[in-house]
Amino acid sequence: MKIEVYSPTIRRKEMDAVLTVMVEEKIGPGERNRLLIQTAKEQLHFDYALALRSPAVALHLALKALNVKQGQAVVISALSPRYYLQVLQDLRLTPLYCDVTYDFPCMSRELIENTIAKNTAEHEGIAAVVVHHTLGFVPDSAGIAELGFPVIEDISQSYGSWFKPDEAVPVFNSQFTILGLEERDMLTSGGGALLFAMNRKDAAILRTFSGTPDEYCLPDINSALAIVQFKEVHRNLDRRRDIAKIFTQASMRTRHKRFISINDNEYCNYSFSLVLETGLKDVVAYAKKKEILLENAFTNTIAGAGLSENTPVCSSLVLRTVLFPIYPRLRSQDAERISRLIMTLP
Repeated sequence: MKIEVYSPTIRRKEMDAVLTVMVEEKIGPGERNRLLIQTAKEQLHFDYALALRSPAVALHLALKALNVKQGQAVVISALSPRYYLQVLQDLRLTPLYCDVTYDFPCMSRELIENTIAKNTAEHEGIAAVVVHHTLGFVPDSAGIAELGFPVIEDISQSYGSWFKPDEAVPVFNSQFTILGLEERDMLTSGGGALLFAMNRKDAAILRTFSGTPDEYCLPDINSALAIVQFKEVHRNLDRRRDIAKIFTQASMRTRHKRFISINDNEYCNYSFSLVLETGLKDVVAYAKKKEILLENAFTNTIAGAGLSENTPVCSSLVLRTVLFPIYPRLRSQDAERISRLIMTLP
């Protein structure tokens, strides 16, 4: 049996919830959409949120809420999702691509400052900084916010990083926060996103979009699936943690490197990635012989598509970073197979 990096995580009870919506309620945005927002609020403690059809819609509305002007620049990591670039182009905003370091795949305050300093003559001011939590790693968003620019934070891949005993309330240092619910996000509803504001001031701005047409809002059929994902998040995080421990022990026997967290947040184990000392192509081919299908970690990013400029570290990581399967439904025997693979990587 071949093991893939991503696998469907829909359980029978989750599908039953979706079927109930299809039979008993309308499929479009309605009561389940509102229930999803309330369920998420219990964990995230935000002031106001919108449940939308995609992260792209969420980013578009977040930037509009900041009252951005055409020609302004938005600072983004070159390892951000490709759709960021499309949204910026649609709003006629200029992307400023920020690099990362070899140890940590997210932007830092220092790197953002350097990026802005090098590009001061190429735009009409900084409209915002969009901070993506790449591969589930949490950047120093507090330090980034101290730069004084509006911040949009994307926690789609890092959901759950703040879950600790006696410290379950997350703190975000952004005007608006995006939680994607796409296939490859930590929580999935098959598509969609939450856009929320933590405090009353920012929530008041976001409420101006409360009349957004239904075609922009998350349908009940997807909302029902997302609700179950929220309720099972602790079980799934525990399972990811157990698998990650096995892989981490195996990786210590190799010459390949792992990214390092820069703060006290517990890593959510969105993925298990290695930055290879050898060629990615050779490692992928070796794994395929063992019927384990690996992926380039950054295929779906701006740098992965070759669309960024002046980000040499991101470009290097695109060629050398591989993802190993780590999802809650991964069987124990398969986790052991992958562990043996990691220990014997070329």
